[in-house]
Amino acid sequence: MENVTSIRLSEGAILSGNPLSEAVRALPKIELHRHLEGSVRLETLVDIAQQHGIEMPEYEPETLRPFVQMIPDEPRTWQNFLAKFKVLRQFFLSPGIITRITREVIADAASDNIKYMELRFTPQALCQVSRCMPEDVVALVCETTAAAATEHGIDVRLIVSINRNESLEIGERALYAALDNRHHGVVGFDLAGNESGYPAIPFRDLFKQAQVGGLGLTLHAGEWEGAQSVWDAVGNLGAERIGHGIRVLEDPGVVRVLMERGVVLEVCPTSNVDSGVVTSFSAHPIPLLIEHGLKITLNTDDPSVSGITLSDEIDRTMVHLAFTMDDVKQHTLIAAHAAFLPNKERAALVAKFEQWLYP
Repeated sequence: MENVTSIRLSEGAILSGNPLSEAVRALPKIELHRHLEGSVRLETLVDIAQQHGIEMPEYEPETLRPFVQMIPDEPRTWQNFLAKFKVLRQFFLSPGIITRITREVIADAASDNIKYMELRFTPQALCQVSRCMPEDVVALVCETTAAAATEHGIDVRLIVSINRNESLEIGERALYAALDNRHHGVVGFDLAGNESGYPAIPFRDLFKQAQVGGLGLTLHAGEWEGAQSVWDAVGNLGAERIGHGIRVLEDPGVVRVLMERGVVLEVCPTSNVDSGVVTSFSAHPIPLLIEHGLKITLNTDDPSVSGITLSDEIDRTMVHLAFTMDDVKQHTLIAAHAAFLPNKERAALVAKFEQWLYP
C-alpha cells in the first residue's frame, strides 16, 4: 500500500513556493538520523489495529493521525512530541510486525531517492509489547534490513539506540547485541531521550566498550538541554556525531571543541520545531551553526511523527532558510564523509555521491 502521509506532505512541499522541489526529490540523498519507531506508515498502524483488536472509533488513517503525528494546530511541546511515541510503541506487538515496519521504512526511504541511510532503533522499545528478547530483535532488524535494502537498491546500516531514562542493564544488553551484529549491518551506538534530568555520564563505560568494539558513537544532545549536554557527549563519552546539537551555540568554548574535533551535527529542523526547541522553521539556527564553521547534515528524525520526507525537509530549508541547491549538495557530501563506515567503504560512498551530485 502506498504511503498516504508521504503523498500528502509531498504535495504540501510542492505548494511551498520552491521551484526546485522536484529537483530535490530527484537528488540522491543521505540520511544519518532517522528512527525506525518514528517512521511507521499510518495505514500500517490501522492494519495492525484491525488485525490485533486494538479499539479505534474508525479504522482510518485520519482517525489515528492526531495520536501518532504532530498536527497543524497542536502546541509544539516536548510533552506532545514524546507522547506520540508512547502510542506508537503499543503497535510493535510481534516479530512479524517489526519485520513489516522495517521493510516499509526502507522502501519509503528508497522511494524518496535516499541512497544511503543509517537507521537507528531502540531494542527496548521494540521489546516492551512484543516480549521479544533484545538480542532477537537486533538480529531480526539486521536480517530484515539486509533483504529490504537489496530489494530496493539502497544501502542501509543500523545504529542501536538506548534511552537516557532507562537502566544500565538495559543499555548493556542492547550494546552486546549491537556488538554481536557488527558484521550484519550495525555500525553505531546511540543515546537518545530527553536530556533534562538524565545526564549521559552514567553510560560512559558502555560507550567506551562500543568504541573499542568498532562502533561509531552518536548521542542526542543540545536539544532539550544546552551546550553542557553537548560537551558531556563529546568530551566525556567520545561522540563523533551529535544528534541535533543546535544549542551548542550557547557556549563558544564547546563550539570550538566541535570544530577542532570535526564533530558532525545531525540536524533535524522540522523535529526541532515540532518538539518546541525552535519556535519556527525560519527561526532555526542552522545558518548560525554554519556561520560558526560547524559541520551539519539534514535529517528527518521521525518522518511519520513530523509528517515529512527527507525531500520535504530539504525543501523547507530552501524556502525558509535560503539554502541553495549547491548548499544541499555540500551538506550531502558532509553526510557521506561522516558515515559510520570502514575507511574504504566511506571513501567509495563519497566518490559515488561526488559523481552523482557533480556529474
